[in-house]
Amino acid sequence: MPVDTIRMRAAALGMLVAPMWLVRVLDLFIPGNGSAAGHGIVPRTWYGLEGIPVAPFIHVSVQHLIANTAPLVVLGALVLMRGVGEFVFVVLTSGLISGLGTWIFGSADAQHVGASGIVFGLFGYLLCRTAFDRRWSSAAIALLVAIGYGTAMMSSLVPQEGISWSGHFFGFLGGFAAARLRYRAISASSTYSRP
Repeated sequence: MPVDTIRMRAAALGMLVAPMWLVRVLDLFIPGNGSAAGHGIVPRTWYGLEGIPVAPFIHVSVQHLIANTAPLVVLGALVLMRGVGEFVFVVLTSGLISGLGTWIFGSADAQHVGASGIVFGLFGYLLCRTAFDRRWSSAAIALLVAIGYGTAMMSSLVPQEGISWSGHFFGFLGGFAAARLRYRAISASSTYSRP
């Protein structure tokens, strides 16, 4: 892979992760529980809809941000192996579906923030992509992702105090939808293609 291509893909990942860290640093200086990016998703309120595009950039603590950054970088890099366009498509699709699902079904007594919906979208995409593109390389990546992150991701879908199960669940559905939309359906009789 040419160096320029690697730089472009690294820049795409950095353009998603760097603003999250910048917002967290700025939020350290804002009194109360406010954020420089605005507010998160507040379910079933009109102003809560405005939180959908900014919620992934808001984190309640540095620990929360680190917990989202590490898998975001790893899973994002795996998606970026197929190009920046694919990465952008998956991030936007999973972010939108996660945000809308949270706005409709999320707990009404909270602002839902964090990039975990996108993390779950990347996870779902990498797991489901092979069903639609029928590539051996996708199957190998899906297996590695399932082994590396499967238990942690599945346990995060269980409703817990202070954790937005709806963001996780709908992020995963967003990843599935991105895989389905990105690759044409192939008949079950077709064989896997080379990478």
